[in-house]
Amino acid sequence: MAMQSEDRLRENLRKIEALYAGATTAGEKSAAGAAAERIRGQFEAASKKEEAEEFKFSIADPWSRQLFIALCRRYGIKPFRYSRMNRQTVMVRAPASFVHVTLWPEFNELSRALTAHLREISRKIIREEVHKATGDAEEAAPVARGPLGPALALRPPPQVRCDRQAVLRRKGPLPGL
Repeated sequence: MAMQSEDRLRENLRKIEALYAGATTAGEKSAAGAAAERIRGQFEAASKKEEAEEFKFSIADPWSRQLFIALCRRYGIKPFRYSRMNRQTVMVRAPASFVHVTLWPEFNELSRALTAHLREISRKIIREEVHKATGDAEEAAPVARGPLGPALALRPPPQVRCDRQAVLRRKGPLPGL
């Protein structure tokens, strides 16, 4: 079952790539290597026609970021980030037409397919190995209302709360400790 699911994902990824490569015949659509080569050709053609621009992408999901970086490298684009930039930031220099027409739309479709696959696998494993109910937690009303607002089960008592900035500004021992 897992292999069928993985094979299905691989086939979906190939079809998405073929779509952005401009494949027209059934034979072209099944040739992933040829599709990647055509997209590299599109990138080179766009590079000759227009100046490369710098683009900044912020991709929080590590799987999607890894996919985006791999896709850039596949087409000859060198992803980078400047020192002190957040890990989720990916910079590229490429022609704007290639980024807007091919790279970003293809990435979004590939990312959707990969995310759906990972979600399906995660739910299956959690359902089979941890607990069969994998839905969201139930929403509950606040327990009681006091001077500090609703009392929730996991809220720490006010004297235990730690405000990092207040601790850094404070000189001397903390009260109550």
